[in-house]
Amino acid sequence: MDKKYLESSIRMLEFIEKSPTCFHVVENLAEHFESAGFSELREEETWKIEAGGRYFVRRNGSSIIAFSVPTEDFENFQIMATHGDSPAFKIKENPELSVADHYVLLNVEKYGGMLCAPWFDRPLSVAGRITVRTENGFDVRLVNVDRDLLLIPSLAIHLDRNANSGHEYNVQNEMLPVFGCQAANGEFWQIIAEYAGVKKEDILASDLFLYNSMKGSIWGAFAEYVSSARLDDLQCVFATCEGFVRACMDSGNKNSKSVAMTCVFDNEEVGSSTKQGADSTFLADVMERICMACKKNPAEEFKKAVASSFMISSDNAHAFHPNFSYKYDPVNRPHINRGIVIKFNGNQKYTSDAVSAAVVKELCRRCNVPFQVYTNRSDIPGGSTLGNISSSHVSLDSVDIGLAQLAMHSPYETAGIKDTQFLIEFSREFFETHIAKSAGTKTEGGTKTEGGTKNGTFCRYIF
Repeated sequence: MDKKYLESSIRMLEFIEKSPTCFHVVENLAEHFESAGFSELREEETWKIEAGGRYFVRRNGSSIIAFSVPTEDFENFQIMATHGDSPAFKIKENPELSVADHYVLLNVEKYGGMLCAPWFDRPLSVAGRITVRTENGFDVRLVNVDRDLLLIPSLAIHLDRNANSGHEYNVQNEMLPVFGCQAANGEFWQIIAEYAGVKKEDILASDLFLYNSMKGSIWGAFAEYVSSARLDDLQCVFATCEGFVRACMDSGNKNSKSVAMTCVFDNEEVGSSTKQGADSTFLADVMERICMACKKNPAEEFKKAVASSFMISSDNAHAFHPNFSYKYDPVNRPHINRGIVIKFNGNQKYTSDAVSAAVVKELCRRCNVPFQVYTNRSDIPGGSTLGNISSSHVSLDSVDIGLAQLAMHSPYETAGIKDTQFLIEFSREFFETHIAKSAGTKTEGGTKTEGGTKNGTFCRYIF
C-alpha cells in the first residue's frame, strides 16, 4: 500500500478521535484554519475583507464556512459542502434514571436515522457542549468525557429466542445506557463538571451526546480498509478541508478568479432545517456579505457571481455490500478504494446532472483520481443530502459526490484506505481550477428539425 494513503487515513482517524460531536468538529477545524493563516469573522460584526485574504466564520458553534478571496476581482464562488453531524443518542434533560434500586441509567433519545443494533455491547462515552454561569452572564464550554463511561447491554438470547429473527428496538424501553450502580445516582453532572473544568452548580444547560469510544482501525489482508465512528461524514469533512487548505496555501494563485469556499453544516442527519443547517441562510448570507465587503453590487454583480458558481456536495455513498448484492442497482455499484462516487437520482434527491457530473469527471481526469457512479435500485428510494437542500437558497450548478463506505449510520463504519487521499487530491484540483461558465452556441454541424435544434448547446464550461 502506498505510504501516502496510509498517512492520510491515519491523520483522518486522529481528526475523528478529537471530534466526537459536531461542536468539536468545528472547534478543531477553526484551529486548523487559524494555523493556516485564516482569520475569524463574526456574523454580528462588520466584515473587513481584503483581496488575497483567508477567513472563516462559525454559526452556533456547530457549522463553519471558510473561504479564500483571490487577489484579483473575482467572478464566482467554487464551493465544497459537507456535514459534521452523525446519528447518535442525545442525552435528555434530567438524565439519570434509577432502576430496581441497583442500576442508574441515562435517559436518551435518537438523533438521526441510526442503525440501532451495533450500539449494543460496546464502550460509550459522552461529549458535547454545556452552558455555564459566569460573573458576566454565561459561557459555552465544550466537554468530552475521554474514557469508557457507559454501555448498552444486549438481552441474552435465552430471554429472547427470536432475537436473531429481527427486532424493532424501542429506545425508551430497551436502549438506555447503563451509567453505574445505585451509588452513581447524582454523579453524572459531577463527572461532566470535572471534565469541563467548571463547578457542577454553574451548569445551566447542555447539548450532550453518546459516542462510540472505540478507536478507529486500519485492517484487511493488505491494510486496505479503515473503520471508525462517524466516517459519514467526517471522512469527507477531513479530506475536503485538507484539499481546500492546501489549494489556498500552495496553489501559487492558480485560480485567481474564484472565491474558494468550504462549508461544514450541522443537522444534515435530521433534515438540515435549522439556523445552522444547509436549509438555512448561512451559505447565502456569507456569499452575499463577501460580495458586499468587496464592493460588488448586490442587485446585479452578486447574482451574476452566484449564477456563475459551482458547488460540490460531498457526503459518503453506499459501497456495494458483498452479502447483500440484491440491494443494489445491477450496474452502478460503487466499491471501496475505487475513488470518487458521483451520485444520481431521477427524483432529484441528488443534484448531479449531465453538466455537473461532466465537471467532476473532467477534474478527476486532470488529477488522475478514479471515479464511479451510484444510483439506487429503481424500487428502493434513497435519502437526500446537502446539495438539493442548499440549492433551494442559493441557486447554482451543483453535483453530489461521496466516498464509498459500508455500514452507513452504524457507530462503527468502514471505508477504503485510498479514498481519503483521492478526495484530498480531487478537492485541491477543484479549488485550484477556475471553472468558468459562458453562454454556449449551436454546435457546428447542428441541424434544425421539426422537434427543435439537434446537436446544440446552451452553456459551456471552460477550465
